[in-house]
Amino acid sequence: MNTRRMRKKGFTLVEIMIVVAVIVLLAAIAIPNLLRARLNANEASAIASMRAIASAAITYRAANPGFPGDLSVLSNAVPSYVDAFLGSGTKQGYTYNVTGTTNWFNATAVPVTQNATGVRSFYVDVTGIIRSSSDGTVTADSTPIG
Repeated sequence: MNTRRMRKKGFTLVEIMIVVAVIVLLAAIAIPNLLRARLNANEASAIASMRAIASAAITYRAANPGFPGDLSVLSNAVPSYVDAFLGSGTKQGYTYNVTGTTNWFNATAVPVTQNATGVRSFYVDVTGIIRSSSDGTVTADSTPIG
């Protein structure tokens, strides 16, 4: 009975090593999936932002003699056509650029860090068709998104 009382309670080194190995295994499975989900969320946000920019540019043109010359025109107008966050030119891992004249406009969204914040670049013009490319350069000839 005395020896039973003398035993110390606690974990052995082997038990702790098994727990650490299980945690490392779970992290090795979960982290790539988390990064992939974040990348997909950034791209979905970029597509939604491109739709918002196209809609804002067309609405701007209805009230003004031409399309906006750059993104700041859309965010600094009163009332603004896009929010200040998107109007800053960078949102959720993408950099946005708008150019336009009296009769046309185009907008691009390019990942801040290719393959880290996004894989595809996006383009939209007066047609309203959003196009994408994985090579970093996107134009009116790029593949439309489906």
